[in-house]
Amino acid sequence: MTWPRPDVAHWLVRCELMAALEQDWLASGLPVPSLMEKVGLAMAAWLLERPTWLNAGVLVLVGPGHNGGDGLVVARELAQAGVAVRLWLPLPIRASLTQQHLDHARWLGIPVLESVPDPADPALWIEALFGLGQSRPLPQALASLLRRRQQQRPHQLVSLDLPAGLDGDHGHALKGEAAVARATLTVALIKEGLVQDAALEHVGELHRIDAGWPDRLMPDPSTPLLLGVTPEDLQDLAWPQPPCSAMKYQRGRVLVIAGSDRYRGATLLALRGALASGVGSIQAVVPEAVAQTLWQVLPEVVLAGAAGPAAEAGRLWPEAVAALDLSRFDAVLLGPGLGPGSADWDRAAAPLLAFSGVLVLDADGLNQLAASPGGWRWLTQRQGPTWLTPHPAEFRRLFPTLALSSSVAAAREAASCSGAVLVLKGAHSVIAAPDGSARQLLHTDPHVARTGLGDVLAGFAAGWAAQRPAMTWGAEALAAAVALHAEAARRCRASSTAGDVAQALARLCRRQQRQAGRERFAGDFMRNPQFS
Repeated sequence: MTWPRPDVAHWLVRCELMAALEQDWLASGLPVPSLMEKVGLAMAAWLLERPTWLNAGVLVLVGPGHNGGDGLVVARELAQAGVAVRLWLPLPIRASLTQQHLDHARWLGIPVLESVPDPADPALWIEALFGLGQSRPLPQALASLLRRRQQQRPHQLVSLDLPAGLDGDHGHALKGEAAVARATLTVALIKEGLVQDAALEHVGELHRIDAGWPDRLMPDPSTPLLLGVTPEDLQDLAWPQPPCSAMKYQRGRVLVIAGSDRYRGATLLALRGALASGVGSIQAVVPEAVAQTLWQVLPEVVLAGAAGPAAEAGRLWPEAVAALDLSRFDAVLLGPGLGPGSADWDRAAAPLLAFSGVLVLDADGLNQLAASPGGWRWLTQRQGPTWLTPHPAEFRRLFPTLALSSSVAAAREAASCSGAVLVLKGAHSVIAAPDGSARQLLHTDPHVARTGLGDVLAGFAAGWAAQRPAMTWGAEALAAAVALHAEAARRCRASSTAGDVAQALARLCRRQQRQAGRERFAGDFMRNPQFS
């Protein structure tokens, strides 16, 4: 089963597709007024559940099209619920249905401002100006008003569907100017741009308004989709289930090549991440300075090789790899804290080409590959799958011709051309596979950004991959590892270190695995004929 479920709560769409799907829906005979009424009623109900937001009244900024009509339905419902509501129309109404709702609002006695509102107005502003498919920057006067509103009454604005001035596909503010919302109530499906890192300060809390989206407008589950991942989805995650009689080598075998004399901590953090995954066996190639005390710090890790005291592990890892039988491993991690590498990547990394397990490249592993003559094209020669874990700067070095104006598009293109599964790390990390499928985290916490978390993630991803059958080494598997890592970091919050996150990750995995084991046992119990 696809994870997470490809349903209306998880499907992320571009604006052009959303508009086309909406037209198909309306072409079925659904009246436009009925849809507007349904959407507006749901938005008003959401706002009425937050009465403290409405204590000072509401000002609805009404746009010229159907987004303005949604705002007028909200205005009507709030007014009839006893909220002090006013309207402001910065542009002439163009949509006849919106004009009808405006006429009705006037008839109800809802005041309409004759002049530009004061940006220091204590009322909550409900911004219903443009909605889906914005492509032109805001008029200068409107952009200035919204900017002053945020300065004088920060986070006292709610946007309907899309914040005014925001590109709904890429998440960028058009010409740098867009509304800054406390919350955005988006209709039916989540627009891709709303969850991009560039959009987060403008979107605020994102809430999807259920408009009763019909199942027949959902895509075929086999279609490569962009799906959002939330912490709640971890409850539905398929966990590795080794046989009850499994020995350690049947529960995944991972080799970690990490660290240098300068970056010794990266070694231990990557290894702690691998241990948190529950993988059965871990071996490591580490700098000699770490190797001397590794048995005291992480006695579970078997030393597979060590760099000499005067050299960087980044230059000596090829010698260690050449001496190992890589067929004894299910996954290999190369990169955290290695430092500068060999000048001849093709020779140094030759054993990794024939390795049939998962190769996880992180940090200096990515940088060393990027500095090689062939760059990312080396990945296309690999016999086994490859996982890449770059942050934006590493991504630019490895894929210099791919624009990062859209993280989703860049990650998908990089995965397609290289044949690798990759996570482009960010506040809302994007995970993409060569088949076009992609996942994106939908929750973020700025407190979890700290030194060393990337090392923990790389180790965890390698350990996670080592435990899974070959047919599941796609975007789902890497997305699951990234989501678990993010949730562990979120639970630690501001007071923790990367080491604390590794501990939290281990606890989270044990808890989830125990739950999955209990459900598996209950299923086996019920299916056993002797108990039927």
